[in-house]
Amino acid sequence: MNSSFGLKLKELLISWGLSEQMAASSKNIIVILSLIIITFLAYFITKKILINVIRSFVKKTKVAWDDIILNQKILRRVSHLIPALIIYFFSKNGLIEYPQISNFIQTCSYIYIILIGMLILDSFLSALNEIYSTLPTSRERPIKGYIQSIKIVIFFIGAIVVISVIIGKSPTKLLASLGAIAAILILIFKDTILGLVSGIQLTANQMVKIGDWISMPSKNADGTVMEITLNTVKVQNWDRTITTIPTYSLISESFQNWKGMEESEGRRIARSVHIDLKSIKFCDHEMFEKFKRIKLIEKYVVDKQIELEKYNKSLDLDDNDKVSRRNLTNIGVFRKYIELYLENHPKVHSKGSGYTLIVRHLQPSEMGLPIQIYCFSKDQAWADYEQVQADIFDHILAVVPEFELSVYQNPTGEDFKQLRSQT
Repeated sequence: MNSSFGLKLKELLISWGLSEQMAASSKNIIVILSLIIITFLAYFITKKILINVIRSFVKKTKVAWDDIILNQKILRRVSHLIPALIIYFFSKNGLIEYPQISNFIQTCSYIYIILIGMLILDSFLSALNEIYSTLPTSRERPIKGYIQSIKIVIFFIGAIVVISVIIGKSPTKLLASLGAIAAILILIFKDTILGLVSGIQLTANQMVKIGDWISMPSKNADGTVMEITLNTVKVQNWDRTITTIPTYSLISESFQNWKGMEESEGRRIARSVHIDLKSIKFCDHEMFEKFKRIKLIEKYVVDKQIELEKYNKSLDLDDNDKVSRRNLTNIGVFRKYIELYLENHPKVHSKGSGYTLIVRHLQPSEMGLPIQIYCFSKDQAWADYEQVQADIFDHILAVVPEFELSVYQNPTGEDFKQLRSQT
């Protein structure tokens, strides 16, 4: 609908007997109605026919990426772009006789085209991120933060272009004038800039990825990473609550990533049993005989007894000289029993599997002598791991009296009550 078409239409109406003024008005009405009809038809053909044809074709394909593009409403937004282009070119060529109206419609159409274009790019980038998320490498190197950064740049440039169109200035001149308020923009987008830099560091150094179990006490976070975005990292805690951590906090503060534990197929158990110091003593003959009846330590006790007797005889030490003689202690036998018990436990990694297994003394304190059990469970799942750990210590606490030892426990009111009754 250019100017020559308008003149020919006007001449045709005059030839039909209309006055020049009436022909001009009728021509404008016909042109506007034709534009509305053409615009509506273009929108209808694009949205109702073309998109439905594409949708039916996409459903028949086996690949998933085209379904993602369709779900992101890219085609639906494109259907809004075509009528806007028709109106823009019409106002540029068909309303030459009305420059003010033409300029106004061109400006509105241009702004609308820019906005729709930004939304199309936004949908395309979202679809690109969703397609990438279906790949195995997306767990190692998520790109959502980069996608969000690109979106911010696109909308920023789009806003500059829209403003330049409204005020009638070149976008380059407008960008040059923004240099004076660059410091303010940096303050406004401080978190975004920090998040972008932190996201690059997290991804490049593979510090954390989606699906990792992390612990960050300063942020009350202890659970699985669900999402890594430009500004935040979303963590689902074990109580099903969601903790949102600023991305840059994972760079500026310390956190614990349990990925190594999960990949190693072993989860550490490090817990102590406190033994009352008053119950520790040398083993006598009766204790030796008692310990020999325990299958796990039978060989150990016999071999150790032979070794000690041989040593003591070599130095001609008297049996009553317990200070000079080498003797087994009930705590030593108990420690060896725990070690052998763990070695034979079906859900604990043995020493030969490459995992540490130690039963050791820690520094004695007012709480008694801590016997620390340090080993690795084969079960990593939280509930299963806790069950294995609980079963181990249930057994250890139950067998302590068998070695004539007692677990240290602070005296309670009931203890003092019994003491008073005895006195």
